[in-house]
Amino acid sequence: MQAIKLIPLVAAVVLAGCAAPELRAPDVEVPSGYKEAAGVDQTFAAKWKTAQPAEAQPRGEWWRAFKDETLTRLIDDATKANQNLAAATARVKQARAIAGITEADRVPQVGVQLGGQRGRASDVSLGLPQGTPVSPRNTWQAKLTASYEVDLFGRVASNVSAAQADAAASEASLRSVLLALQADVAQTYFRLRAADAELAYLNETVRLREENVRINQRRYDLGDLGELDLERSKTELSTTRSDAIALERQRAQLEHALAVLLGKPAAAFGMQGNPLLTSTLLPAIPPGLPSALLERRPDIAAAQRAMIAANARIGVAKSARFPALLLTAAGGGESADLSDVFKWSSRTWVVGALMSLPLIDGGRNRANIARSEAALEESVAGYRQSVLSAFAEVEDNLVGLRTLADQAQAIDDAVASARRSAELAHKLYDAGRTSFLDVLDAQRNLLVVERSAVQLRGSRATATVALIRSLGGGW
Repeated sequence: MQAIKLIPLVAAVVLAGCAAPELRAPDVEVPSGYKEAAGVDQTFAAKWKTAQPAEAQPRGEWWRAFKDETLTRLIDDATKANQNLAAATARVKQARAIAGITEADRVPQVGVQLGGQRGRASDVSLGLPQGTPVSPRNTWQAKLTASYEVDLFGRVASNVSAAQADAAASEASLRSVLLALQADVAQTYFRLRAADAELAYLNETVRLREENVRINQRRYDLGDLGELDLERSKTELSTTRSDAIALERQRAQLEHALAVLLGKPAAAFGMQGNPLLTSTLLPAIPPGLPSALLERRPDIAAAQRAMIAANARIGVAKSARFPALLLTAAGGGESADLSDVFKWSSRTWVVGALMSLPLIDGGRNRANIARSEAALEESVAGYRQSVLSAFAEVEDNLVGLRTLADQAQAIDDAVASARRSAELAHKLYDAGRTSFLDVLDAQRNLLVVERSAVQLRGSRATATVALIRSLGGGW
């Protein structure tokens, strides 16, 4: 009786020995705020709170904050036709199917066996004297079979948990691919518009250079201008034309990249020029708090699910050291004549139980447990790295937006000064008080700062998108 009372305790100890260890959240240092968020609008920032999984919540159509219908249409098209997104969706389907396969081990497996065979047994196997004639015989059978593994030590449950966590990680990765696609489309689109704006400046500069050459050629023909100034004006025209041609190549490459993101052949896609204007307003993105970042980033969610799967596989590895119990049953008819298979007199059945336990495996199970534990350590390190990288990306984009705003203010002042210098140089040249070289220098400086202003405008747009992406796609 005392031994019987100890059975539940022993069973509990054994079950605890083969179960997956309790998974606790890895220690990650989460700052109370972003270092580079000084001066950023914190209107929407919430108070500090413990992070709760929220990566599955809809991000919202964050790109509509840019108030650009063309951008909205492009992102919609990319979501429907991008092949990387289609591949990620297929991976989710695969992971869900694998989870379904493991779930099937929870229920009995039932099947039907129908078949026939013809054969001749040896006289010895039948217990007959050597040389006794034995005739060939037919055997027909129709059986219903069933098998079921009793999950004594949690192997099936742990395997199911691992597969479900893999499926959840795959879904989080899909959301990460979707967010990356949306951000890539937006950034490529803004780079394309910045190239259009820069090209517009270059084309206008080419037109002014051509006018300069035309005027200087006329003045040279009249003897009012030296050949040196004429050739200098022609050199500036050719150089600007070269810059414009190089920018056209860059624009074409951006257009081709956008076509790939949209799932279209590059030859079948084109975008009309749409310069990124100075009046284009960019949304102010509140960074919120670092604790919210852990909720929103789909890549962090995927790393977390990977930890759960790795932890469950430790339970699978541990259960291999303990007995496995398989219950089987079969019943039906078996006869030498096909017409008699389903008769009651031909009935046959069998019920069995098979328990297997490894005794000597050369350390295989111990090594498999060690491998599973090391895989968990790897996934924990990967999770921590994902969190650190996420914090760094937000800080990078915050400081990028802040410094770009400061640069834009400085470059606007430079543009105003360069335009004034160009005007004064023209007036002084027309009055004969300076050389044409001073005019060319002033024009060249104006073009440089104007191009820099356009490039900064594009950089601010792409940095805004990058901040949204690093925050998990919304706020």
